[in-house]
Amino acid sequence: MANGLKSAQFLMESRLSGAADATAEACFDLGVAYSCGTGGLPVDLIEAHKWFNLAALKGSEEGQTMRVEVAEEMSAREIAEAQRQARALIATTQLRAV
Repeated sequence: MANGLKSAQFLMESRLSGAADATAEACFDLGVAYSCGTGGLPVDLIEAHKWFNLAALKGSEEGQTMRVEVAEEMSAREIAEAQRQARALIATTQLRAV
């Protein structure tokens, strides 16, 4: 279990730094990690939708596709929360579209 948590922590730290740099790939990878529970992360569809949304904003077609797929499993309230979190991250990190 400790190795899984270390792997998850490494994934988060490496991908969050990439997300702050606004790479579509880093955002997409975080979306996948949260949607599947990769590296010991818990499945969190709100986080997954947020990161897929940010990847889509940066031009990722895969991000657009996965955002739709994840949204099919979410309530309207959860989708609204994911969108709110994405907007907040954009505002605090100056993450911008391509």
